[in-house]
Amino acid sequence: MNGSVAYQSIQKRGLHIGLLPAMAAAVNGTTPITLDHDLDVLPQVGRRLTVSRLAELVDELAARLWAAGVRPDEHLVLHKKANADVWMLACAASRVGAVPVLLSPNLDAETVGALLERIDKPRLLTDEHKLDALAELPLAELAGQVIIVAGERPQTVSLAALAGSMRVKPVVRPLDEAAVITHTSGTTGVPKLVVHTPRTQGLRLKPQWRLLSLMRKRENVAIHIPFVHSRNVAAMTLALLKEMPVLLMNESDPGTVAQLFIENRPGLVEALPNSLMAWEDLTDDPRKPFASVKYFSSTFDAIHPRTMGRLLTSSERRGALFFQIYGQSEVGPAVGRAYFRHSAHKANGRCVGWPMPVGSAKVRVVNRQGQRPTKENPGHIQVSWPALAKTYFGEQERYDSNRDGDWWATGDVGYFTRFGCLHMLDREVDMVPGVASSLEVEDVMLDRLKELSELVVVHGSDSEAVPVLCTHDDQPLDLDRWRAAVADFPKLADPVQIPEAELPRTGTLKVRRRSLADRLQNRPTDQA
Repeated sequence: MNGSVAYQSIQKRGLHIGLLPAMAAAVNGTTPITLDHDLDVLPQVGRRLTVSRLAELVDELAARLWAAGVRPDEHLVLHKKANADVWMLACAASRVGAVPVLLSPNLDAETVGALLERIDKPRLLTDEHKLDALAELPLAELAGQVIIVAGERPQTVSLAALAGSMRVKPVVRPLDEAAVITHTSGTTGVPKLVVHTPRTQGLRLKPQWRLLSLMRKRENVAIHIPFVHSRNVAAMTLALLKEMPVLLMNESDPGTVAQLFIENRPGLVEALPNSLMAWEDLTDDPRKPFASVKYFSSTFDAIHPRTMGRLLTSSERRGALFFQIYGQSEVGPAVGRAYFRHSAHKANGRCVGWPMPVGSAKVRVVNRQGQRPTKENPGHIQVSWPALAKTYFGEQERYDSNRDGDWWATGDVGYFTRFGCLHMLDREVDMVPGVASSLEVEDVMLDRLKELSELVVVHGSDSEAVPVLCTHDDQPLDLDRWRAAVADFPKLADPVQIPEAELPRTGTLKVRRRSLADRLQNRPTDQA
């Protein structure tokens, strides 16, 4: 089997992550996978695998889960320390016909409890560290069973004790039934549980499959995405079917990342926008950790032009490109565009791209007043295609309220330019009166003031636009430089500077804007 045949099979039969490792091994079992950490569930395995070895390990973990009592159609919640074994255990759960529910390790105990209650007594797969963090919860009431990856705890089953269990035949989930459940970022409250099916997961591969076809040779692919995110499913599937050696990363510390890139020299890097932003200063590292990178790719949020420009300039590859893809967990990749080395830093950060090729998502912008959406009068961004998530688990009415026939309301506002480029201005809930686009202000100011490491515009107590900023190494802000740079944004209130470590973030490193705005009400002395 070659990668193209495997991909076509997925397009017809859906993406079943329980079958993926074996399918990838049939394509090329020697493809290497390098980890920057040890696996909690299989610590003896080490950090260098092949795809064939991966397939064996997933089969072994599936046998252990079956021995623990996990059965088809059951929900298995995975909530443990960030580690690549989260993805492997999700594949193993899928292989026995269960539905893995992937919860971020960054969720607090109260939120985890609320989600367990919504699912109605699922099995919980966790670790000793998280068990301690969840100690305040009545797990005996919320979970039908608690399984831990290693160690021993009362009233739990340890996967370590089930090593060598009898292998079981894989179970294939129906094409349009739940296959994997992930969750939204939860920036506005308790996260929503997003239900993905084999069909929707497979269809979402189309745009990126074409993107990876640009790579004419096998090169290392560095992936730094939360292991619980739906995007990680797509990224791993694409890389393995394309026979690309994978560097699967957990570490985000810039110094560690630099060493990893120097040792592995990736040709493609896919990471969160805020991770790339945190790595910007590595562009000045004399060891040139980004020298080998020809393609940078980022989804989740629009990325600041300053970040794209610095990263591309640090690459020594001819024709280096930065691919930005705009989408959501509910819709997958919607629009995208490529940026080039000599123009990325001058790009309009609000331009998130054009609709993908035929067979991908359709996008429209709807204005409730019946007028053509413009920057001054933006409309609601909506997406339609068969890859939309099936539902919100336990919240069908909430899901239905976001649907307009075949169209899904993203919650973002924007407009199409006359050239057909989608400009995303803001989340509707984050719009500030008198400011056309808070995100645009942030793009501009980050470009003008290199000392800023982060800037977020939020609602003040009187609905004014308050810029909350962080500086590199938390150095004091030069107010004279700020005032000069912000002169053409008269609607902004005085800035508030806080240490970057105090920024409330989601599992994908988005700033929780509402939470930040609430905190400001109690920090009057922080006015810069």
